[in-house]
Amino acid sequence: MLATDRTALACDLAETYHVMDMTALPVSLLATLAAGLRGDSRIRMAMAGENVTTQETLLAAAVDRLSSLAWMQTKDGAHGRNRPPSVLAALAGKDKNAKQPHEKPVAYDTPADFERARAALLKKAR
Repeated sequence: MLATDRTALACDLAETYHVMDMTALPVSLLATLAAGLRGDSRIRMAMAGENVTTQETLLAAAVDRLSSLAWMQTKDGAHGRNRPPSVLAALAGKDKNAKQPHEKPVAYDTPADFERARAALLKKAR
């Protein structure tokens, strides 16, 4: 878990067990606490390669079905045009028209690191 995303594990431990310094814990206790994290914790989702919980997936599927039923009652639906976009496909990243999910935030150790990255982005934009 540490190799996958140390920050996500630290956040999950702090949220679930109120452990602010995981390095202060014995390794066996840390392993036990990490194994007890819920299935939709940040680290478990990251390890599974998931970005949407099961609950969110089911809700998006329900919205898609409801919007399709409403669409079918319209003139566009009768002729098979202007189908509403899929919320589920957008969440899964399969909808090409949807906005891309936000990238992981970037942090800089020093102001100089930030300025270098900024300059590179500005150069790339030109």
